[in-house]
Amino acid sequence: MADFFDELNEKHAAMIKQQAVFFIATAASDGRVNLSPKGYDAFRVLSPTQVAYLDLGGSGNETHAHVIADQPDKGRITIMFCNFQQPAQILRIYGKARPILPQDKEWEGLAANFTLLPGTRQIFVIDVESIQTSCGWGVPFMSLEGERDTLVKYHGQADPAAWEAKVAARTSSIDGLPTRASDRYITGES
Repeated sequence: MADFFDELNEKHAAMIKQQAVFFIATAASDGRVNLSPKGYDAFRVLSPTQVAYLDLGGSGNETHAHVIADQPDKGRITIMFCNFQQPAQILRIYGKARPILPQDKEWEGLAANFTLLPGTRQIFVIDVESIQTSCGWGVPFMSLEGERDTLVKYHGQADPAAWEAKVAARTSSIDGLPTRASDRYITGES
């Protein structure tokens, strides 16, 4: 049975904090639906009605393209957490997202909530519209062996100028929607 809430409560925040992986889903009016798994210590509950996550460079920038797309439901996003331990539970956050890049005025204050990792390209801020919890009884038990450090190592070994040039050249999504590029390489030491 599903229950809906207008904002995150302490039990929701505690469940979220325990999860090693979460999933982001977005869609533009046309084109593909994007569903991305995320790891690392990259998710923060900022308030009962606002959350954020740290986003590293990867194979594309679909989430960014979808949330800035010029469409009536601009910014629409769903975030899903599954508890692979006890108690069985799925938690979804429905809301409106916006990307904050290092060159944006909100960056410094928002970035202070995270340990920046090499290859950080943006932080997504999500204004929560509703929360849904459900049983999760069909989700298997799984245990965490550890995080993969491959993505952070890859970005950590990058030449900053080459990384910035590569990111600057990526100005559209798989479906041709525009994106904004980060203006700097984050070393993870900032």
